[in-house]
Amino acid sequence: MAHFLFFFLLFAGQLMGGFSTPKLPPSHHGDILTILSIDGGGIQGILPATVLEHLDKALKAKDPNADLAHYFDVIGGSGTGALITAMLATASPDDPTRGAFTPAQIVDFYKQNGPHVFNSSRPGNGPQFDGEFLHNITREVLKDTRLSQTLTNVVIPTFDIKRQKPVIFSNYKVEKYPYFNALLSDICISASAAPTLLPPYYFKNDGVEFNMISGAFQKNKVM
Repeated sequence: MAHFLFFFLLFAGQLMGGFSTPKLPPSHHGDILTILSIDGGGIQGILPATVLEHLDKALKAKDPNADLAHYFDVIGGSGTGALITAMLATASPDDPTRGAFTPAQIVDFYKQNGPHVFNSSRPGNGPQFDGEFLHNITREVLKDTRLSQTLTNVVIPTFDIKRQKPVIFSNYKVEKYPYFNALLSDICISASAAPTLLPPYYFKNDGVEFNMISGAFQKNKVM
């Protein structure tokens, strides 16, 4: 556990799609590009969060100032994994060099808020849940943080139902495509909009319209 531990819990094809630039920036770790990839699964997000809590404790045993965002050049996630990604990569308002949330705090977040996301069904046809609680709590924890403001690079896959193609939000794309510099809350809500469970999510950024559902949709996964 004292060495770097890599979690490849997300389909690699979509993650690597976020690196669509001619040349990647240099790694913080020499010749090694360190990647943390977190799968989706709704409330099951508590599982990778718990694993990350153990990793965080092991790192802090050697360095009390260790922060997961500093150990990885890229953090990526689909569905609820996108929310974990954003929570790890968002800077703390008290110390902009450190993450706003530790893995332990993310575990507590799922315990406290997870049951409220799927607490009641909507009548009739359409998505089973309205997503209002998830939207509100996501905006509350991520506030006004934008993609370009993360502590490390992030890659979050989504799918645009109007354009009928994947949209991968990545720091590597922001300079060339400024409209990708959206609020992390909008990106994470989009990434969690699993068909049949939660409604599609619509938002605009820098004059560009996004009509989004979860990027995990292409793999027939939930959230």
